[in-house]
Amino acid sequence: MLFPLIKDILSLSVDSDPQDSRELKVRGWVRTKRELKNLVFVELNDGSCLRNIQCTFDRSGENTAESVLEALETLETGASVEISGVLVPSPAAGQALELAASFIRIIGPAPAAARPGIPAYPLQKKRHSLEFLREISHLRPRTNTLAAVARVRSRLAFGIHQFFRENGYQYIHTPIITASDAEGAGAMFQVTTLDLEALSKSGLPVDYGKDFFGRKTGLTVSGQLEAETYASALSRVYTFGPTFRAENSNTARHLAEFWMVEPETAFAELEDNMDLAEEFLKFLFTIALKDCGEDLAFFEAHYEKGLIKNLESLASSQFSHISYSAAVEELEKHAGAFQFKPFWGCDLQSEHEKYLTEEVFSGPVIVTGYPKEIKAFYMKLNDDAKTVRAMDVLVPRLGEIIGGSQREENLEKLETRMGEMGMDGENYQWYLDLRRYGAVPHSGFGLGFERLVQYVTGMANIRDVIPYPRAAGQAEF
Repeated sequence: MLFPLIKDILSLSVDSDPQDSRELKVRGWVRTKRELKNLVFVELNDGSCLRNIQCTFDRSGENTAESVLEALETLETGASVEISGVLVPSPAAGQALELAASFIRIIGPAPAAARPGIPAYPLQKKRHSLEFLREISHLRPRTNTLAAVARVRSRLAFGIHQFFRENGYQYIHTPIITASDAEGAGAMFQVTTLDLEALSKSGLPVDYGKDFFGRKTGLTVSGQLEAETYASALSRVYTFGPTFRAENSNTARHLAEFWMVEPETAFAELEDNMDLAEEFLKFLFTIALKDCGEDLAFFEAHYEKGLIKNLESLASSQFSHISYSAAVEELEKHAGAFQFKPFWGCDLQSEHEKYLTEEVFSGPVIVTGYPKEIKAFYMKLNDDAKTVRAMDVLVPRLGEIIGGSQREENLEKLETRMGEMGMDGENYQWYLDLRRYGAVPHSGFGLGFERLVQYVTGMANIRDVIPYPRAAGQAEF
């Protein structure tokens, strides 16, 4: 049987009557050890919640074994231990319960000073910078911050599946390796088994017919195109998996490997897509507020003041709508406030998006009708032939959190658009078949999962909300 989690232990109720006290065993990692006369206080955490359980040892107790005294003498921060004792009301402020401990076993030591072949445990009881913690990504989940991020991330991931399950969507797994660039931007990591070093020395052209897949392939930038094929059969589907972008963007907002949530809905037009996106975000914010209160309070105290109130506001607000053209007109009135001058045809920058949400609408806003030149080939053209039925969902503090569109279901228009962008239609015949056989209006969007976690936790750098960040020049661990 699995041992009890500290989260569950701290939720128990123990009366002051000794007969109601509970004897149990806990396991975890030592956060702190302090001594007061004959008492030794060990703070233990197992990652199940932010709080520690205090285990109190009385070294002068007549039943305290010599092995316990020896273990306490060598016990250091970071060690994994097993402690047994009686759960009792705590006389100390700030905690209802503690463990009156009688037994301790050190499972794995964590030396505070370097030993031969073993460096000192780097997470001693002091404040560590997030930059330093990225250098020890394999150990940073033991900190309050990264453990809280992991718990929120886990709950949000489960919430995503809950939402789509409750709304009749089927979960599908799209390929990681693909020959299709869903965005048409060429920012794909190449996948090959060819001997690139030998090819370089030979000076011969690359023959992809000799490659493993017999053609040029890469890591997926999006599962959208494949999701469209299943939406054309199952009506409502979604993907949730890793995607990759070979963009050399060394910023606090970009990763080379990240997770994407991409629903695709048949018989849905842009307006349906906007409603779905709004409902989806509100559901996730509500889930986080309901089930991650302790961790959100931690993030509010240490990273983002007003975080909880902001999430509550978004969860209950009505999202505003504005066209791209109207948004640009509004931004042009205040052009002097921006580093990048807004103009019709520009791709809205983060500063523009934040201005719209924080200054113009004081809340979330959905922008629609973007110029076709700055959007992907698959987006449905509006009647003006200049703009597409695209949408971006913008939220305060972050800017864009969701991007989506109604897809072009007209074969001729889609082929024309691909030709304008210089795309090789032969590589997309399977995708065009969806327009040849039983085509229907359909829509979808993409949510970068790390952007969502970053927003909910208030963490400033996206590299702190994924276990092992991948960026240009960074592939450790």
